[in-house]
Amino acid sequence: MTSRRRFMFRSASVGAGLAASLSIRANPGDGTLPQPVDYVDHLNPESIKAIDRGLAYLANSQNRDGSFGDTALFRGNLAVTSLAGLALMAGGHLPGRGAYGNAVSRALQFVLSKEQKSPPGFLNNSDGTYRQGPMYSHGFATLFLAEIFGMVQDAAIQDRLRGTIERAIRVIVNSQNSEGGWRYEPMKMHADSSVTICQIMALRSARNIGFFVPKEVADRCVKYVRSCQTADGGYTYFSGQGGAAFPRSAAGVVALYCAGVYSGPEVDRGLRYLMRFKPGTFAGRAGFMPDQHYYYGQYYAAQAMWTAGPKYWNDWFPAIRDELLRFVRSRPDGIWADPTVCSHYATAMACIILQIPNNYLPILQK
Repeated sequence: MTSRRRFMFRSASVGAGLAASLSIRANPGDGTLPQPVDYVDHLNPESIKAIDRGLAYLANSQNRDGSFGDTALFRGNLAVTSLAGLALMAGGHLPGRGAYGNAVSRALQFVLSKEQKSPPGFLNNSDGTYRQGPMYSHGFATLFLAEIFGMVQDAAIQDRLRGTIERAIRVIVNSQNSEGGWRYEPMKMHADSSVTICQIMALRSARNIGFFVPKEVADRCVKYVRSCQTADGGYTYFSGQGGAAFPRSAAGVVALYCAGVYSGPEVDRGLRYLMRFKPGTFAGRAGFMPDQHYYYGQYYAAQAMWTAGPKYWNDWFPAIRDELLRFVRSRPDGIWADPTVCSHYATAMACIILQIPNNYLPILQK
């Protein structure tokens, strides 16, 4: 695995140079590119074993139709399926390659099969039992398809992917509201920061591989995200709303990064806010999960620290690594659990976080 990580540091992601009008990742405030040598992956034998068990659980418990979601409510959910696919990809398992490449291919086929006709390109399982917030499914599914696009070897599937991604982008662009954000349905309506990060991250991934995304979409998104920041540096659910929270604040910082803002007071203040909730140091940690969307928050917080630079990453990642390991240390099945969603979701999120140092997912490559 070490040699492959070194290879990935040297290799550019497919189409990475095509993100023309969005800045390259940089350390907030200093305008310089982070050097890979400064990043420490902090992956110890216990964490590697936990990742291996988590990925094996995902692949071996995949639903027969290729979807993920291990409860009746979330079975076939496109967001959960896409996150599980991304977790497997973060371990180097790609269509036709790797021990779980077939599981990734099946997840891909399932997501592609759920493109809706109205509006064209809308990615949502209309037969699923969880119906709230279908734009979450669309955002994560679009991200999954964009991340896998350059890794598919079959020409016919790649052609189908290209068309689906183009239409999925159009859905996102056309449903951005006047504030600059997005909400639960594919239409212009009141926005929230949680759905907004899903859409702008999907657009960033697509733009990275050469798909056209109007610059004004990112500019309007930045304006909206900034309007959600509070005096203490955190971010709220709605624009102008009081009471920031850690999960939404992590999402807010990553949303700015995805929209091309890597420095400035809103980023610096956001990062300082997040550091108050460093795993293992927050006094109220025992009550932090599951009612505060633990895995969602840590998923975005880890990405924020990875993008922010070595100083933040090397401080944050060992703490979240150790916390995630504590959750599964006493579980022989290697499963991370989240009673508010499902174990496929929690395990996928945990594995994505722990595998960020692999540098395999194009959206996070340095």
